[in-house]
Parts: sequence; structure tokens; C-alpha cells
Amino acid sequence: MREFQYSRASDLAEAGRLAKGGAARFIAGGTNLLDLMKLEVETPEALVDITRLPLKTIEETADGGLRIGALVPNADLAADPRIAENYPVLSRALLAGASGQLRNKASTGGNLLQRTRCYYFYDTTTPCNKREPGSGCGAIGGFNRIHAILGASDKCIATHPSDMAVAMRALDAVVETMKGDGSAREIALGEFYRLPGDTPEIENVLEPGELITAVRLPVPIGGVHMYRKVRDRASYAFALVSVAAVVKTDGGKITDARLAFGGLAHMPWRDAAVERALVGEAPTTATFQKAADVLLAEAKGQGENDFKIPLARRTLIAVLRDVTEGAGR
Repeated sequence: MREFQYSRASDLAEAGRLAKGGAARFIAGGTNLLDLMKLEVETPEALVDITRLPLKTIEETADGGLRIGALVPNADLAADPRIAENYPVLSRALLAGASGQLRNKASTGGNLLQRTRCYYFYDTTTPCNKREPGSGCGAIGGFNRIHAILGASDKCIATHPSDMAVAMRALDAVVETMKGDGSAREIALGEFYRLPGDTPEIENVLEPGELITAVRLPVPIGGVHMYRKVRDRASYAFALVSVAAVVKTDGGKITDARLAFGGLAHMPWRDAAVERALVGEAPTTATFQKAADVLLAEAKGQGENDFKIPLARRTLIAVLRDVTEGAGR
């Protein structure tokens, strides 16, 4: 690990000043950043500790939703009764991630910003356009079992590792931030992440020095919630394929479907066309197959991850079957 300057912010304004226009990195739980610093994948010259900022509460909003402070630990968020009752897909996704010890430390904002677990990204002796733009992508033509089948480019085929972000994408979460000049803005989670394209090193739309302050969930929508994660081990493993589903049925028809996917792309993946293929239809195997066809129409394997295409199909169909059980199929 290289030397760095450390400072601690006592309020949001000071955090903005200390960030120096993006020259410093914010640190809270550090469950991802410190690992990357030890490996010298990331080498910030300065860290700004934000753990004393007043961003650790979960509050009800005027419209009946919830506002989650950026420093709320993953464990506390998963255990909050309002999350467990009204947004169970989120609670289940959080509990499917990492380990109990890491969930106690990892923060809500940090979870959204964690970086890919691509082997080549972590290995500084190999080429990686995300780590060193222009150096190439070692995963293309290399060992790519965990890599993307949707939304990738010839510059990067990495996947986003967060379980929490997948559930929040299905729930239409909104990210609240503070820029370095003190101004605030709101970013729909669906617009927060960027696909790799020609610049895989730019992973989201945050500006230098911009700090996530909270994540806002809309009014609970009801329906049947499910988070299913397919992985190599029963615990402490990243998703090969995951599905966050919130589905409503009435009169033997699907009336609302919100689906987000992990392990398939550079960001939590959501395709409105998949949901449209379900709404108004009877919950039958043929309907589910049609939705899977839409999801995977442009899927592309890279050799060792080809299995993800049929795995994603089977997982989606199984989830849809379970969330619509008893709906008059």
C-alpha cells in the first residue's frame, strides 16, 4: 500500500472541501476500497473519512417512502422492520451478500460504489482497461466464467458485484448526492451507472468530489417480492446470476412486474421490454419463456461464461413461477 494523507470530515461542507475536487477519496466502511489500495489497484493520494457525518438514519419520507442514509450499515438496513415488511426483496438481497462481519461494516453508499471482482482488474500484472485505460481486456479470450453476457463492449466484459443495487434497481431507488460546491442533486438508480463502451474506467455519473448522502425508496408497491441468487457456494460468493423480482397478479393475469438482474452486466440490469412482455399475460410457462427470450435476445457469451445464458433463462423462469404461484395458471 502506498502512502496517503488522511483527514476526517466533521460535516458535509468540510467533506466537500477536503475532497479537493475529487483529488481525495471518501472512505466509510472501506470493505472494498482498502482491499484495492492494498493491492495498489487504487492509489489515492488522500482519504477523507466520512464516518462521523450524520448519514446513519433511516427515515420515513412525506410521501410514505424511506430515506436511507449513505452510512447505514448493510446489516442494519437488512434488519430494519420497515425494510423487511415493505421492501423484502431488498432485505433478502442484502442478506445474500458478503458475510455477517462485512455487512456490519459495509455502508449503503459504499455498496453502490463497490467495483468489479474481475480477476484481471485485481491483478496489476495483467491488462485491464478499467484499471489502466488502453491496456486491453485480459478477460476477453481469457478466463471469463463470471463475466458479462449483456451490455458489454470490446473494451470490458466485467460485471457489477452488488446484490443490494440489484434489488434497489427493481424498486426504482433514487440516489441523493452532494457535489463539491455544496449543491445537491438526485439521480435515479437506473441512470446512475454507465455501461463500459469505450470508457470502462468511468463506472457511474458522479462528478469528482461528489458524495452520496442517501438513497430514497418510493412508496411500497406491495406484490410478491423475491431475490434469488445463483452462485458457486451457498454463502460468501458473488452472483453468477441473480434476479430481484416484485410481481403483482390479479384475476389470473400479471398486472405489474419489476425485474432486475445481477451477474449479467456492468451494472444492475433492468429491461422494460421484459416487464412489458409479462404485464397483462397469464402466468404460464409460455409467457415466462417469452420474457426470457426478450431478456437474452442480445446476450453474448465469451466462451467460459456461455453457460450463463441458459442459466439466466432457467433462473428467471423459476423465479416467475414462484412469485406467481397460485395466480390461476
